[in-house]
Amino acid sequence: MRRIILSVVFSALALGVAVQAADTKYGAGVTLTTATPISELYASPEKFVGKTVRVDGVVTAVCTEMGCWLAIGADNNPDQAVRFQAEHDGKIVFPISMKGQKASAEGVFVKIGAGDHEAKEAAGEHAHSQPKAAEFGNKYQFQVTGAVAP
Repeated sequence: MRRIILSVVFSALALGVAVQAADTKYGAGVTLTTATPISELYASPEKFVGKTVRVDGVVTAVCTEMGCWLAIGADNNPDQAVRFQAEHDGKIVFPISMKGQKASAEGVFVKIGAGDHEAKEAAGEHAHSQPKAAEFGNKYQFQVTGAVAP
């Protein structure tokens, strides 16, 4: 009987470790196998407009109101960050606890139009937490399709 109990306990512990080790998927997750360096987006943003792109890095900021966007910064240059904007339909919600974690995200890279008030509002909020990324963030962002994080 003691062996059965120990076996159940160890199995439960092993299962718990396996569950904790799995990445959390937001939306469709990521499907592209190769990430584009953020420095390339900064160097030639127009080259990527309209394309689906994957970015890997550290989450530098998250929308504090609805979790509708997150910013991922370059590992080698924390002043360079890109914002991934979700639709306000609640299908993708980023928790604030993602800040500081490694993550991968992908979506369609878009140029922000003058009349896109939602994107401008997100850019303003992002600028408060990361002022040096504000100029880029006022012009470009991603329409996120998915992300993964530990």
